[in-house]
Amino acid sequence: MSQAPSSQSVGSVYIVGSGPGELELLTLRAARLIGEADAIVYDHLIAEGVLDLARPDAEKIYAGKESSNHSVPQAELNRLLVRLARAGKKVVRLKGGDPFVFGRGGEEIETLVDSGVPFEVVPGVTAAAGCAAYAGIPLTHRDHAQAVAFATGHLKDGTINLDWPSLARPRLTVVFYMGVGGLPEICRQMIAHGLPADHPAAVVQNGTTSRQRVLTADLGTLPEKVAAAGIRSPALIIVGTVVRLQQKLAWFRPRPSGERD
Repeated sequence: MSQAPSSQSVGSVYIVGSGPGELELLTLRAARLIGEADAIVYDHLIAEGVLDLARPDAEKIYAGKESSNHSVPQAELNRLLVRLARAGKKVVRLKGGDPFVFGRGGEEIETLVDSGVPFEVVPGVTAAAGCAAYAGIPLTHRDHAQAVAFATGHLKDGTINLDWPSLARPRLTVVFYMGVGGLPEICRQMIAHGLPADHPAAVVQNGTTSRQRVLTADLGTLPEKVAAAGIRSPALIIVGTVVRLQQKLAWFRPRPSGERD
């Protein structure tokens, strides 16, 4: 827990990652903190069932962000965390995946630091690792990829102005978060900067959950196939020759919600 000069009445904030969607991928520390929290400020893409771990009397505040629909603007959300902590509450800021991988966790704790609020970051299984594993696509493989890159498909200014030459490289796996809406442009740029049109690519929708769908293709045909299949967010795009292993390595068979081994 980061300590800050403050009165003893000030509470604390825990920035917690809930993982990629499957509840049992939640860390033990995350589960314990959720069960102890006075207030939980939660996102749209949290693990299904995770709020059931909270105390019945815990305050639950939805602060989800969907495409073009932010229920609470980020600056206001940052101030909300400070207000709750200053009211003496133990606050869990609950996010999907990992707080420091496209989760705005860094932005939120900057405000906590500036406000003198104690905090802790609890990592979660990020969507790239979880969804790729459940799809049967290894992010690295000695015969295919010796490096992996995570990129956002939606920048703060609404563009996709990425460092395309560094991403369009052989023997590299690239995972695009929040990129389904810009998929045609992503594929076009990857081809324009050196990858062949038949370079393998995949989309994983609702990864690790009972609603998981995996579609494999290549850069040249993926946008058309995704549109025809009706795949929408939340979904990840995976680009790299590791995608060729998906059919052989696929192990996860989605079951109806609530059904487990």
